[in-house]
Amino acid sequence: MTIPVLPQSPEIAPQAADALDHLTDALFHRMGADGVYARTALYEGVVDRLAALISRHREPGTEVMRFPPVMSRAQLEKSGYLKSFPNLLGCVCGLHGTERDIHDAVARFDRGGDWTTSLSPADLVLSPAACYPVYPIAASRGALPVGGLRFDVAADCFRREPSRHLDRLQSFRMREYVCIGTPDDVSEFRDRWMVKAQAIARDLGLSFRVDHASDPFFGRVGQIKAVSQKQQSLKFELLVPLRSEDQPTACMSFNYHREHFGTTWGISDTDGAPAHTGCVAFGMDRLAVALFHTHGIDLGRWPSRVREALQLERQADPVG
Repeated sequence: MTIPVLPQSPEIAPQAADALDHLTDALFHRMGADGVYARTALYEGVVDRLAALISRHREPGTEVMRFPPVMSRAQLEKSGYLKSFPNLLGCVCGLHGTERDIHDAVARFDRGGDWTTSLSPADLVLSPAACYPVYPIAASRGALPVGGLRFDVAADCFRREPSRHLDRLQSFRMREYVCIGTPDDVSEFRDRWMVKAQAIARDLGLSFRVDHASDPFFGRVGQIKAVSQKQQSLKFELLVPLRSEDQPTACMSFNYHREHFGTTWGISDTDGAPAHTGCVAFGMDRLAVALFHTHGIDLGRWPSRVREALQLERQADPVG
């Protein structure tokens, strides 16, 4: 008896292989959702060394802050994120109401029903970038000192972009240096860091180019914002060709927000004008993936210059 071969449905058809797929089994454990992975000790050891390398380039007078993966929903709304990137936002929800209401939701699940219809939003959202919480903190301190303020911030971030590609995770780590000050303070800060960051990329043995860029603003109005952002040279990215020169991956970004956050949060410079802000962002997971893709899984075979930059005298320590 011949068993006919039925065509696969779109839901179960195998997806085309990606250039980074060979790294998945060595560096991650799948967790049942695209773009969310458990990370191996090998991978985390390199991320730790990347973080230490970036810390060694920290400028004097920079204040260190580390943020949780959630932040105030009201603060993110005030920052304007909802108007620019509503499609990427992840909200925290919970079962609210009376004890009976919550029991009813659980009982509905036990009967095979949908308990999530009883969810309502909490006062928290998942942080989409590491720098957002720092602006209201800076605002609470009053007028800026001469020379402005500089911060070293980091957070686990989330953006609702389900993807199988290892360089586009939904849950990822971001490290940023932030400057709040006069236009000259911020421009000089960004110019310095564009030079420093390229030196770091060269020490890491990465091929790259730096180019104008724009944020993924939502909708038709967002397209106009993106064009304006490029025309004003407000954003640059350090692009690594993990797949090809035509489809590079942005591993660092250099951003000038002008007076947006200064006006939003009432931060004033020494002249009483709205402060300007800027940041340099390091995509920690993208940089780590770029390193493994470029140099391979065996750290002992990485170029000596790269091993020296990351202080890889020995294999990465197991994650505790």
